[in-house]
Amino acid sequence: MRKNTLLAAAVLTAATLTLSACGSGDDAKKPVAEVSVESGSSDKAATVLDKPFTKPDLVLTDTHGKQYDLVEQTKGRPTLIYFGYTHCPDVCPLTMSNIAVAKKQLPKAEQDELRVVFVTTDPERDTPSALAGWLKAQDTDFIGLTGDFSTIQAGARQLGISIEAPTKDKNGKVVSMHGTQVVAFSPKTDAGYVLYGEDATVDDYTKDLPKLIKGETP
Repeated sequence: MRKNTLLAAAVLTAATLTLSACGSGDDAKKPVAEVSVESGSSDKAATVLDKPFTKPDLVLTDTHGKQYDLVEQTKGRPTLIYFGYTHCPDVCPLTMSNIAVAKKQLPKAEQDELRVVFVTTDPERDTPSALAGWLKAQDTDFIGLTGDFSTIQAGARQLGISIEAPTKDKNGKVVSMHGTQVVAFSPKTDAGYVLYGEDATVDDYTKDLPKLIKGETP
């Protein structure tokens, strides 16, 4: 694991962003941005952004079928955002499970402060009820959002995360290509200042969440 402080010159080109074909059977990945980091490493999983992301102005539908304004409803709250889909057999459930397990180690008051937002990359199949059922197995307080694909794609792009419309593979299975990063937003600035890749573990989140809750650098 490593902790990289990114150079101020870039946002989209300052992190290792990949597209992952969840459940494609070939573990296909391709880079969508180049790496530009300072030398040095540590045992941290966090990538601290020198130029934080602005929170996407997304208004989508939550698991209750109600309108959810991401900017307004997570304002001043420590927030983790992840783009994925419920039919993903590997990266998505593992990522959400890792966060859920780590969250449970927090004091109740801090658990209540944290917002964990899962935005689907497969809105045609991930209806509000489908999202609700899937997230219930992870954490009943996780927020699931669905809506128009182009709106979701544009919101992800603001965070340097690339997603593609679901397609069928050679076996006729529907797969969704999407970036696998978790972006952490500070409760102090509402800016996305820390990035986690799919290799972040339960222990990584357990160590970092107490600091993220306070808007500190992990």
